[in-house]
Amino acid sequence: MIRGIRGATTVNENEENEIMDNTRNLVETMISANNIDVQSISHVLISVTKDLNAGFPAKSVREMPGWSFVPVMCMTEIDVPGSLENCIRVMMVINTEAKQTDIQHIFQNNAVRLRPDLVNMEGDKGNEG
Repeated sequence: MIRGIRGATTVNENEENEIMDNTRNLVETMISANNIDVQSISHVLISVTKDLNAGFPAKSVREMPGWSFVPVMCMTEIDVPGSLENCIRVMMVINTEAKQTDIQHIFQNNAVRLRPDLVNMEGDKGNEG
């Protein structure tokens, strides 16, 4: 069965190392929280808000051990007035037998505001930062 796992984080500055480090931390937390084997990952989509252009967050993911052949793509998030700034969003698509309700969606830093309904489930289920 195919399932999507949502993740999002924010950075303080439009700085390449911060973008890379926060993206890597988010993806590693998503993997750990959902007990994912890299071989079960179909693909990963990463979007960033228009204010983040200092580096490609996908680069940090591709450099992780075992990720050389996982398709990863970056894009710009829709620029909605008043939306959360400095935000990196991840949609990881995996093959799993887990129920949709068992998926742990991860929101870190200021991105916890994006989906409080998921963050506050079962005592902050999905909030790993």
